[in-house]
Amino acid sequence: MAAAPRWRERLFALYFLSHIPITLLIDLQPLLPAGLCPPALTELLQGYAAAFRDPMMLQPPEWFKAFIYCEAFLQMPFFPIAAYAFLKGCCKWIRTPAIIYSTHVATTLVPILAHILFHDFSKSEDLGPQTLRERLALLSIYMPYLLMPLLILYTMLCHPHYSHVEKRKRK
Repeated sequence: MAAAPRWRERLFALYFLSHIPITLLIDLQPLLPAGLCPPALTELLQGYAAAFRDPMMLQPPEWFKAFIYCEAFLQMPFFPIAAYAFLKGCCKWIRTPAIIYSTHVATTLVPILAHILFHDFSKSEDLGPQTLRERLALLSIYMPYLLMPLLILYTMLCHPHYSHVEKRKRK
């Protein structure tokens, strides 16, 4: 049987490990009451939002908040489990949870990317991207969160190590 694609497993482990502090320190801020986060983290988020013209992180629409709740309560608990499985390597049990995770995240990214590309941000309280260049810059921040789950999904579905079904011996 083919060995697991080790370089991809290491990449996936890094992806999940990096997601833990990003989620806890940055992504969950829009859900927290004002003043609860340390000022340095609030300034970091505001600096990011200004540099990449991302009003969704400062004044998230309700549908975007729903995705942040999913990240907090569905994805965040999965990050250390996935990081462990991919760091250890050859953990076939991660296949189904990774398929669920990657499908969920890729699905949530479609409306986010469409919003970045097509929404009229001139009506936003916080200025969003106006030019195509600004929209592409913001897309470049979100795009890895679509591409990595798609690579995870492809690996789980197509690599023989993960897609091979073992035959059980009959007694």
